[in-house]
Amino acid sequence: MAKKNEIIHSGKILEITPDFTTVQILVSSACASCHAKAMCGMSEEEEKVIMVPTDPYADHKVGDEVQVMTKMSMGLKAVWISYVIPLAILMILILSLSGFIDSELVRGLVAIAGVALYYFCIWLFRDRLADEFVFYIK
Repeated sequence: MAKKNEIIHSGKILEITPDFTTVQILVSSACASCHAKAMCGMSEEEEKVIMVPTDPYADHKVGDEVQVMTKMSMGLKAVWISYVIPLAILMILILSLSGFIDSELVRGLVAIAGVALYYFCIWLFRDRLADEFVFYIK
C-alpha cells in the first residue's frame, strides 16, 4: 500500500543492465478512468520510459510488471522547477521592465528570453538534477 509521501506508477520492465533497469510506465490523465472517455475523446494516455537504478539483489526479469515509486517531495520539486519559477521570472521581468521600456513587444520578448535563459540553465544542469530525481522499483 502506498504511503501518503510516495508517488507510485505501475510499469513493465523493458531492459535490465548492471547499472539501470528500463521501465515503461503508462501515464494517464484523470479522464482516462472515466466510463465515458470513448464518447468524449478527451482522455490522454502516454507511455513513458524511465531509467531506474538496478538493484543487484532483486529478482526481476524483462517483461515483469513492477511498481515504480518516488517521493512526493520530488514531484513537488519538479513542479516548482518546471512551472512556478519560470512563471515568477516571466512576471517579475514583465512588471519590472514596464518602468524602463515603453514597448510592450520588447518587454514581452525580453521576458520570454529570460525564461528561455532559465530553461537553458536547467538544461546545462540536467545531469545534476537527474541525480536528485531518482525512481525505485518496489
